[in-house]
Amino acid sequence: MNCARWRATDLGSSGWHGVRRRPDAGVVDRGAASVLALGIVGAIVALTALVVPVVTTFVASQRAANAVDAAALAAADSVSGAVPGVPCELAAATAARNGAVLVSCRTDGPVATVAVTVSAFGIEHRAVARAGPPGPVG
Repeated sequence: MNCARWRATDLGSSGWHGVRRRPDAGVVDRGAASVLALGIVGAIVALTALVVPVVTTFVASQRAANAVDAAALAAADSVSGAVPGVPCELAAATAARNGAVLVSCRTDGPVATVAVTVSAFGIEHRAVARAGPPGPVG
């Protein structure tokens, strides 16, 4: 018999009727699923390591935009007399409540212009907003 998968003793007394495959025949890919699973897990971890900083940076820029809008509105409300207090102090307090740091605050008539920063992964995200009545300043 030519085939390496069959043993002569497997033929038994009844010829080909009792032929059995060797128990180790065709088992050359043992453990391949483990290697594949490890590769998939590694790819997911690598993708996560790349995506998380990008998403966190985007979220920080949105936090900066939200904080500067709220701070500018607070300062403009104070300038208009709708809310008692010093405009830039209210803007700083509002920015801090929103997780930002007030960088600049300027009032020009009824208009308040505010800038804040938010830090994420060591990157400073700066946002600027203007609040007040529509139209040109002055």
